[in-house]
Amino acid sequence: MVTAMKRRGAIGLAIGGGMMGIPGCRKGDSAPGGPPERANPNPAAQNMAPPPEGHDLVPVRVEESLEIRTIAGLRPYRPSGFVVRREDVSGKTLVHNYGHGGGGFSLSWGSARLAVDLALPMAGLECAIVGAGIMGLCTGRLLQQHGAKVAIYARDLPPETTSNVAGAQWWPFSVFDNSRRTDAFARQYVQAAEFSHRYFQQHTGPEWGVSWMPNYYLSDGQPMNGWIGGPGGVLHGLQTDFRDFAPGEHVFSKGHARRFYSMLIEPSVYLPRLIREFREAGGEITVRPFAAAAEVLSLPQPVIFNCAGLGAGTLFNDPELVPIKGQLTFLMPQPEVRYNLMSGDCYMFPRCDGILLGGTYETGQWDAAPDPQAKARIFAAQRRIFQTMADMQRAHRGSGAAPERI
Repeated sequence: MVTAMKRRGAIGLAIGGGMMGIPGCRKGDSAPGGPPERANPNPAAQNMAPPPEGHDLVPVRVEESLEIRTIAGLRPYRPSGFVVRREDVSGKTLVHNYGHGGGGFSLSWGSARLAVDLALPMAGLECAIVGAGIMGLCTGRLLQQHGAKVAIYARDLPPETTSNVAGAQWWPFSVFDNSRRTDAFARQYVQAAEFSHRYFQQHTGPEWGVSWMPNYYLSDGQPMNGWIGGPGGVLHGLQTDFRDFAPGEHVFSKGHARRFYSMLIEPSVYLPRLIREFREAGGEITVRPFAAAAEVLSLPQPVIFNCAGLGAGTLFNDPELVPIKGQLTFLMPQPEVRYNLMSGDCYMFPRCDGILLGGTYETGQWDAAPDPQAKARIFAAQRRIFQTMADMQRAHRGSGAAPERI
């Protein structure tokens, strides 16, 4: 049965951390031993209120004429969380690494490390990987760094993988159902997130398509704190330059705004670069589908990593693994937009291949065809968000009355 996973509730958890996670050391903390602040001799300047947060951001132009494509993808989701597990089957070492939901990119390097650690030592060993999305490619590169000879087998290669449809904001989102979280999974999640966050930092820059930018989470009420995010959350130490803004302190369309910095990853840049490095290090890639676990276990390599994503459910009989359908509309690139924004069911990421507008989360939906009605809803909601933002900015500049927030 298909159930709609309301983005509004998920975003509330994202702010506080009911189902997700994110980056950096908090730059907003004052540095010890710094020079004392000098008193401003101008009394008028002392009485001036600081400009509202977001006053200098460029609102997105949300126009149907700017649409370049609309796509949908199916994320591999397990309510109890992603699987990293080793088993010995038919004389082979089989390591599972799948089911990361909406956090595949964010957790990729960390989850790959956990999987590789289960099969060490690797020097001189021949290894096979099933799957060529972000999880399979990261696993392959870490294996090569341990001296293994690696071959990837996959039905689809980038740009035809689920990873290419990812929003790829660094914040492990919609990864698990918090009511199903165990202590063992909690440790696994935090270890994967922290390692992955550190690893991506060495790839920042245009060559890899990774950049830092602010995230704004909007809400009608005060932002929620939870197990993952916000003060006291297990990943709060990675929420760089964290700050909450009350009504009147920002220009956004809701009463409250939460800001922190994270990395945004460009799949259209990152995945080809990763494939190039993998091949330059001697890795081989073969395009082939697998219909059953027996076919996977018949591969010649003694060590096999299952990074098949949603396909792992059928191959290895995991009924808990279900799809979450997410639909994305891309507008023409707007390079002047340099921030991520999440509000209710909507989210916007400014990528080099286009402004990404999202707003659907459908659990159990196997149909990956875009829905025209969903696209219309996303357009209407995103247009209201950024029109209100532009109106608030004009009001701040003194060219009009402040509009009513939506």
